[in-house]
Amino acid sequence: MIRVRSLAVALSAMLLISTVAACGSGGNDAPKNVSDETAALGTLTPGVIKVAVQPYAPYTSVQGGRIVGLDGDILASVAKKLGLKVEPEVTDFAGMLAGVQSRRVDLTIGGVAWSADRQKQGLFTDPPYYSPPAMAVRSGKTYKTVSDLEGLNLGTVEGYVWVKSIQAVPRAELHAYPDANGVFDDLGAGRVDVGFLDPLIIIAAQKQRPDLRIDTEYLTPPTAAQVEAKPAYAYFQQYQTGFYLPKKATKLERAISARIDAMYRDGEMAKLVEKYGGDPKQFLVPAADVATARRGVDRPQDWTPPSLTQ
Repeated sequence: MIRVRSLAVALSAMLLISTVAACGSGGNDAPKNVSDETAALGTLTPGVIKVAVQPYAPYTSVQGGRIVGLDGDILASVAKKLGLKVEPEVTDFAGMLAGVQSRRVDLTIGGVAWSADRQKQGLFTDPPYYSPPAMAVRSGKTYKTVSDLEGLNLGTVEGYVWVKSIQAVPRAELHAYPDANGVFDDLGAGRVDVGFLDPLIIIAAQKQRPDLRIDTEYLTPPTAAQVEAKPAYAYFQQYQTGFYLPKKATKLERAISARIDAMYRDGEMAKLVEKYGGDPKQFLVPAADVATARRGVDRPQDWTPPSLTQ
């Protein structure tokens, strides 16, 4: 399935301004004494990995010249292992993709969904995590399947692909907002029954706004038959993320993928997911169709995606 994050991301103006200012403090000095192994990775500047991000806490934001958040922490671990200094560049989602495809940056991160079309213009690493279909619900309410959503008031952010999914639910009423705050406000007020947003966004809101009295639930993905009958339901399924690189950056992609796989095996990836309130069983166990989607496309026919269960 393909999920495209809206350009109108759920951000406050204050966060954007502080992030851009922080980015400028990181410096552009190339490291000295770069090893031959690190230089061979082929980054634009030897020893430096230039990374395009958008402010999207708690996945990516820039503080003190460092990328923080789940994706930021994963990249920091990878970069340390590879001997690379991370140099952030703040942009929007379209700028992230364009920066990679034109090779102005070495990498972009932040919940970028793998798709067959997108991989034609760039390289994807193995998935650092899989994004589950998460729902924000009022405390005490339980919704498990797509059928449970029929006839409800369902909210999301304008431009998110969940708009299409919601519109396909029988008798459901779509409420689309400029940002996530609108979803949370109406959910807390009872004007919306369920909000579809990225899971860590919901988890963070639970902590930051306890007055809303909301919980995080994970939707049971629709069956293949349901998706065949209503293709828009595909966006109610898990999607695999990846770090996205230029087409020619094959050595760097392989090196990052190897480190990501190792982080699954040694437990580091699970610890980072838990650090941000995520459930490793939801974020680190791929759905059955993840491997088959990439086999013979940008991975070998016998490729097995990294998993907590390995």
